[in-house]
Amino acid sequence: MSAKTQKPASGGGLIQHLLSFFAGMGDPDAEKKKLLKSIGKDLSRSKFKFYRPKGQEALPGLAKFFFELYRTTAPAQLLLGNAQGSAALRSFIIESFLTDQQKAVSERLTEAHILERAKTLGLKELQDEVKADMTSFYALFDGEMSKQIDSAYNTLLSFVNFVSFDYYFLLKKFDSGLQERTFNRNPRFDAINGEYVADDIQDFLEVFLPLDVEADWPHVFAALKAYRNADVIQVDAWMKLLPAMAEVRKSQILEQIVRHVKHDPTWAAIAHYPGERIVEPFLQKLKAQIETLIQRLVQEKRNAKIDEVAKQIFGTTIVLRMKNYTEKANVVFAKKMLGGYTQTQALNYLKAYLIDYFKKDIREIVDILIIKGQWTTNLQMQQLSDAYHALLEISDQILQFDESLGDEGETGSRIHSSLMKSDRDKEQVKYLRTMLKDVNEKALGFVNRAGANLITMGRHFKSLIEDHDRPHHEVVLNWKEIESASPRPPRDWLVEVYKKIYYMVQLLQYYAKEEGKQ
Repeated sequence: MSAKTQKPASGGGLIQHLLSFFAGMGDPDAEKKKLLKSIGKDLSRSKFKFYRPKGQEALPGLAKFFFELYRTTAPAQLLLGNAQGSAALRSFIIESFLTDQQKAVSERLTEAHILERAKTLGLKELQDEVKADMTSFYALFDGEMSKQIDSAYNTLLSFVNFVSFDYYFLLKKFDSGLQERTFNRNPRFDAINGEYVADDIQDFLEVFLPLDVEADWPHVFAALKAYRNADVIQVDAWMKLLPAMAEVRKSQILEQIVRHVKHDPTWAAIAHYPGERIVEPFLQKLKAQIETLIQRLVQEKRNAKIDEVAKQIFGTTIVLRMKNYTEKANVVFAKKMLGGYTQTQALNYLKAYLIDYFKKDIREIVDILIIKGQWTTNLQMQQLSDAYHALLEISDQILQFDESLGDEGETGSRIHSSLMKSDRDKEQVKYLRTMLKDVNEKALGFVNRAGANLITMGRHFKSLIEDHDRPHHEVVLNWKEIESASPRPPRDWLVEVYKKIYYMVQLLQYYAKEEGKQ
């Protein structure tokens, strides 16, 4: 046939095809039937004998495919039950990418190792070492390494989702006598109505499609073995399954089965791809844990020093003198998510010192020095006297302050009233915060002012001790007369008082802060 005779035939065929196409577009049901018929033909020709379009039957070959997956992944189902939410697993994945030298740096950042180092290092030295280790460790995780780790973890999550699929539930529809996790007999699978398993296949595709069959599975399984301290799967058996799984996926036979059974030729599987990023959260958590640990060590060291100084002054670490400004009162504030009283320990120590010691031993020797002493200048005597009377005034103010916080006190009654109303009136919580801030600033003021005046007194007592030891006195001229009027040797008394003041100043310095910056 000549070319001239072919063209019209060809053109007529094209026109007929276009007319048929546009005619089909006008009839959705006809187009749907045509597509389903085409899907049925493809399924009939498939090398995978999973499904018989005529009668819509799911065949034993489909069950055998799922049974092989079930037999291979069953051990992992038990071992990886809670793997998705496991922080330990994320750590194992990260560590699997580290060299031995890098793992040694990681080990130095564990709590056990830091606590061990804290036994022999000073706090500042320990902080410097930990900071250097953290800097070195963080530098390991550049963009490429972080990407590899995140990718490996998401591959692992896909695997966990894959093995968690309920294969037994699906397979029991093909063989009602199948025993769960029993693989010592060959199952007897029957052909069944495809409708019985279409939804199961849909669910399977959600976890099957995201699985990376070309992933570095030996690396992933090595991390899982470290995590569970056992092989979670037979690696050889899994590696043999991968080519078959890749072929099934490429053929899209499972999707075609669902489309044919459900009479929906446009149905598409929904795959859930994990997109977790674990490196950055891991590093942030590590940093937070180390900072918390260092803060704890700082607090423990601070508390140990406070206890040591308190014993020098009071002979005990437990000193309770305040009646209303107490830790017991803070229980109520904590229920309202309020900070409560922040200077309770400091005021307990200060009140005990001023009442039990200052108003007795120190008052007595100060009275003798001021009344009996012949001072070379009034300035030094006046400074000692002013500091002394300021501390007496602070002692009285602390008593008044504590009384005012009682239920019948001016401030305490307002706090109590606001606490009662706070559940139904949120503005009362703001008011409570303001009141507590004022109360705590007042308490801190007592601590700061007491510390400053004790320093002044301590400086003068030290000067008096030195003056007593000089052959020619320069501050007080009549030490002999003072010795006669004193019930105790003045120098020994001054040394004892000076030591008590020194320790008390040390103690208050642990609580003293700049007012307004708590």
